[in-house]
Amino acid sequence: MARIGVFVCWCGSNIAGTVDIEAVTRAAATFPGVVHVEDNRYTCSEPGQAGIRRAIEAHQLERVVVGACSPRLHEATFRSAVASAGLNPYLLQIANLREHCSWVHRDREEATAKAIDLVRMAVARAARLTALETSTVPVTKRAVVIGGGVAGIQAALDIARAGFPVTLVERSPSLGGHMGQLDKTFPTLDCSACILTPMMVEAAAHPLIDVRAYSEVDKVEGYVGNFRVTVRSKPRSVDRAKCTGCGACYEKCPVQVDSEYDLGLGKRRAIYVPFAQAVPNCATIDRDHCLYYQRGRCRICERVCEAGAIAFDQLEELAEIEAGAIVVATGYDEFDPAVYGEYGAGRWPDIITGLQFERLVSASGPTGGEIRRPSDGRKPEAVAFVACVGSRDEAKGKAYCSAACCMYVAKQAMLLREKMPDTSVYVYYMDVRAGGKGYEEFYRRAAGQYGVNYVRGRVARIYPSRGRLVVAGEDTLLGRRAVVEADLVVLAAAMIPSAGAAELARRLSVSYDEDGFLTEAHPKLRPAETNTRGVFLAGCCQGPKDIPATVAHAGAAAAKVIALLSRQHLATEAMTAQADPGRCSGCMSCRPVCPYGAITARDAGGLRSVADVNPAMCQGCGACVAACRNGAMTLLGYTDEQLLAEVESTWR
Repeated sequence: MARIGVFVCWCGSNIAGTVDIEAVTRAAATFPGVVHVEDNRYTCSEPGQAGIRRAIEAHQLERVVVGACSPRLHEATFRSAVASAGLNPYLLQIANLREHCSWVHRDREEATAKAIDLVRMAVARAARLTALETSTVPVTKRAVVIGGGVAGIQAALDIARAGFPVTLVERSPSLGGHMGQLDKTFPTLDCSACILTPMMVEAAAHPLIDVRAYSEVDKVEGYVGNFRVTVRSKPRSVDRAKCTGCGACYEKCPVQVDSEYDLGLGKRRAIYVPFAQAVPNCATIDRDHCLYYQRGRCRICERVCEAGAIAFDQLEELAEIEAGAIVVATGYDEFDPAVYGEYGAGRWPDIITGLQFERLVSASGPTGGEIRRPSDGRKPEAVAFVACVGSRDEAKGKAYCSAACCMYVAKQAMLLREKMPDTSVYVYYMDVRAGGKGYEEFYRRAAGQYGVNYVRGRVARIYPSRGRLVVAGEDTLLGRRAVVEADLVVLAAAMIPSAGAAELARRLSVSYDEDGFLTEAHPKLRPAETNTRGVFLAGCCQGPKDIPATVAHAGAAAAKVIALLSRQHLATEAMTAQADPGRCSGCMSCRPVCPYGAITARDAGGLRSVADVNPAMCQGCGACVAACRNGAMTLLGYTDEQLLAEVESTWR
């Protein structure tokens, strides 16, 4: 029988507030194989870890059981402590006495009895643990960043500044993302382009950053340290190496279509550059509207291009990039407020979204920064802003808060008052959430110094009347109706995941939540990591964020990538699945259920194939074990013998 030590944590009052720790330690001392038991206020602390190390040496412990919080939180901590005492780190078993016991019980006697059972089960399993070893894989010294908004640019720059090459993939013709569409940023009201444009230029000019705009990730294979990313570059029909960005082509193009960059408020040509500061500053032909591609005639752009950059026969390109790490920075899209039929979005042109208002107020926008009604070009005498359109609404929108809406509404109201001081401004809101540094002061400045009228209440209906828009709502503070006649209505639409984010997540074997945002490995301790090793998150792909939070998150992801790429080799997961070739029938039922693509068929000779698990890709989820019909799959550290020992220990 192995010599087992049991260490029970009080976790302050998290566990001890509901569980009788002394009763648990007394019971643990009677379990088979247990030769040492002690408790500690905080076992994860340095004194607590030191106590484990001393006990291993003093009592010649061969197995360690820790009764504490979730292994997801501190399993790595306790493994390190055990390993530093000379014991194999996988001869450790954790009994979750916090999340599985104290936090879900109120009755002290019941919680204590359950805690004793949890420790008893952990001891029984620990007695059957075997030493496991990790192997190593080499690391490719390159990162791929998917998304060229401010998050992707920041992550790429940080990684490149550390000396590692980066491939930056952006699906639109230019870097910049939504930040490029903004006029100014809160709470400092400095120019968005003045912040973003130098970053874009630096990224494009950096010798270690390969910018691949107008491109998308087509396929991802491999594993941490050794990814193979296939990038599909769409044809611009313009040779980037020859294009000088002179603009002659789109000045002469006879076709005009709605501009995606201006969100339908302005026009662009069939050959275009999205905005003046675009990087790369290279024209792109929209083949869906170009007369040559649609009717076989025109070619005016080709005739006026002195550089000879037009390339109508350009084909898409596929490039396979080897990388050690991947950063996902795919950003967000704006919620479509047309779902709220009572608001009239999409029916009346003078009801616009917050992002559309940014284009109206921006000097680079379709009106040159003059705020005018889209319907007739008149200057509005009254403007109403409606907050939380699609946010905090389970019935029609999303249950979550979009984080930035309250502040950008305040910003837009202030910009409006600066440009048009005689215009009346009304903001209908549920609650003002100003949690960032300087945000509360910023909001109070809008309501006080700038004279913005804040109305706490929901808007019930927006409808046209005598050439204006009637915003009918309620003022819950005054307990009366709040009806305003406005010339322009701005809906602060929610942030939602960008189109295609879920499909990309599936390619990367990354999970996503019910709203479509990619899921981090741990909300507190690993907010920039995913459960797929080597894949990291940056910015709004993980959840709604303002610009400061996005940049900070991108920096965190970059730091994780730099730490990974700085190593020559990486240790693989030890607790992986293993196929017994003697029992495997080769049915491969395990392969389709593996979320990490770690299982392949291996030739076993005699026209027979068996399942083979790549330990570098396997994350130890156990799905293949459950799917195996012959019981040929085993998950190391979770064998049938170990699990049955846990169950049988409670039979009495």
